[in-house]
Amino acid sequence: MASSIRTLNFITGNKNKLAEVKAILGDTVELQNKAIDLPEIQGTSEQIAKEKCRRAAEIVSGPVLTEDTALEFHALKGLPGPYIKWFLESLGHEGLNKMLDPYDDRTGEAVCTFAFSSGPGAEPILFQGRTQGQIVRPRGPANFGWDPIFEYEGKTYAEMEKQEKNQVSHRYKALLKLKEWLAETKA
Repeated sequence: MASSIRTLNFITGNKNKLAEVKAILGDTVELQNKAIDLPEIQGTSEQIAKEKCRRAAEIVSGPVLTEDTALEFHALKGLPGPYIKWFLESLGHEGLNKMLDPYDDRTGEAVCTFAFSSGPGAEPILFQGRTQGQIVRPRGPANFGWDPIFEYEGKTYAEMEKQEKNQVSHRYKALLKLKEWLAETKA
């Protein structure tokens, strides 16, 4: 089934995310973007990613790739995790930082979970990437989610050039696993 994958329907309404995924995947596979509003269940990143992928495959009636991103604060035992989008919308970058002010530990982990399904009824396959870093006061342009507060080796994601970020990010690590899997399944 996977050996015939030439085109994937990437389900996202986020143009920045789409651009990053295209830049990282290159010509490995052709991406068609579909913006579908999918309800998100509560659960772990893995549970959320699988359910989004199952629902998208049914709607599209074909192969889909979905993504779920999390930002885990170690001091808060992994929160906000997969709910980072809602925390960021409610609290902003400074509010997220204030959540950690009572703690000495400002370490965190950026997590990206891609889910692939070959179509309706097929069990999603997960590809996850993780990057350890620090949660810092916002630095750099605030045009892509929580990038201004996640620091990796001295720079926030927002301070990095796109190419630099695309070689170290959680998304890159997850997509590298997807690329390897696609190469293996085509052999």
